[in-house]
Amino acid sequence: MGTSRMFRIFLILGSAFMILLIIIYWDDVGALHLYLHTPVSPGPKTPHPPQQPRPQTSRTPSFLSDIDAFVNQFLEPGTGEPTDPVLAESTNQSEHAEERYVPRREWKIHLTPVAAELRERQEQRRRLLLEMCANDSVVFPGKNRSFDDIPNKELDHLIVDDRHGIIYCYVPKVACSNWKRIMIILSESLLQDSIPQRDPLAIPRELVHNSSMHFTFNKFWKRYGKFARHLMKVKLKKYTKFLFVRDPFVRLISAYRNKFEMRNEEFYRRFAQVMLRRYANQPTPPTSVDEAFALGLHPSFSHFIQYLLDPQTEKEMPFNEHWRQIQYDFVGHLETAEEDAEHLLRQLRVDNVVEFPTSHRNLTTSSWETDWFNTVPVEVRRELYKLYEPDFRLFGYDRPESLFNE
Repeated sequence: MGTSRMFRIFLILGSAFMILLIIIYWDDVGALHLYLHTPVSPGPKTPHPPQQPRPQTSRTPSFLSDIDAFVNQFLEPGTGEPTDPVLAESTNQSEHAEERYVPRREWKIHLTPVAAELRERQEQRRRLLLEMCANDSVVFPGKNRSFDDIPNKELDHLIVDDRHGIIYCYVPKVACSNWKRIMIILSESLLQDSIPQRDPLAIPRELVHNSSMHFTFNKFWKRYGKFARHLMKVKLKKYTKFLFVRDPFVRLISAYRNKFEMRNEEFYRRFAQVMLRRYANQPTPPTSVDEAFALGLHPSFSHFIQYLLDPQTEKEMPFNEHWRQIQYDFVGHLETAEEDAEHLLRQLRVDNVVEFPTSHRNLTTSSWETDWFNTVPVEVRRELYKLYEPDFRLFGYDRPESLFNE
């Protein structure tokens, strides 16, 4: 009896010691180091001789034989999780039957430095962001809340690529579709004929915005449980964090065009019906977006602005932007998207893996502001600027004086 009791005591102590060792190793070495043992980027498709079948062994490696592999079990995507590869429809099966994907393990090495003006531009943007966040005159909702205070749902905007140590904070209507495509390519979460998809534009739009294609901070709870917040903070410290922004007023115009001038059932039910009832003298608006469009009913841009400024809107959906509690390593602007994208991919050393897609769509530009705000009274424009002034100042956009001098 005594021997059995001592054995259980030693077993418990030994387990506790192993867990403590993992935590110490994890924090000291850092999450980024752990991924130096994982595939870094896709390599060329090369034929390989068939391998001799080997007896199957357990997927769980021995802790004593390989501590890196053991810890990686908790950091790398696992079976059935959101970042597991998704098989696209197979095409040209016979053509690729003999091919096997072999990942490349080296980072891209450049012999020449990034242009000095691009480095200086990034330094200015990061410095401005830090200065404005520390400036007491710049006030916005949630400014003083910590990362721990961010609701879990807002963490869905932070997309993680563990293969390359990247965190992307996506902002809607700021090239987020193409950057989501880039993140799918880098994380290799979409397979074509058992080979990771490498062409961003070949990814269907319905998959781009499918939450199952992206591993976000909000999904950490499912995988890591009570260790989720700690691991988020480790990755925020070690990984490269980036976001893209644009002129706040131009972004509003783009959002209105995309969500209310086009048929969008979700946005019609959640927002358009409310606007029609409140501001368009439509007490019983149509129940569907198709009915509304058939009758020529949709909120005007002026209604949209009224809704944003309505105190009731703030009560129902507070403007707590999710990106304001994070210190970013790279801040891109949509106005310089192609230069910034090339710079960022090179800084991440993945420009040999993927290129940012060139957009030929009809983009909303700042030159359209006067026409769009023509139906909005000047005093309302000034009120709207007060709401978005922190965004103008944080990211270095000029105050649109021409809109306020009429």
